[in-house]
Amino acid sequence: MWQAIEGVKLAPQHLLIDAKRLKEATIPQQAIIKGDAKSASIAAASILARVSRDALMRTLDECHPGYGFADHKGYPVRAHYVALSRLGACAAHRRSFGPVREVLGLPPLPPWPTPSERVREDGTREA
Repeated sequence: MWQAIEGVKLAPQHLLIDAKRLKEATIPQQAIIKGDAKSASIAAASILARVSRDALMRTLDECHPGYGFADHKGYPVRAHYVALSRLGACAAHRRSFGPVREVLGLPPLPPWPTPSERVREDGTREA
């Protein structure tokens, strides 16, 4: 998302974001839960992101046949797991995805911190 923000020709004055705040953003922002249902801007951005992702997945499907990227779009469905176990991981696979780590013989990543364990930059804990 940060690449999209930096790629805009006119610097945004305020960010509307679906659900999660961007920690690294210095621009004022508002995270809206279920934002794509409440904001036309977020809904439009979601559609553009989905179309872009689907095009990328079709390209990956051509470059890495057998994984079914064009069909499952990278979602963790049974066919994705089957292809991963049959073919192993390819360069397109995220090394942070648990089943990819398993196929590569990498250890699991540590769990995400719970809200009570998260510390903000100012030293306070999230609620």
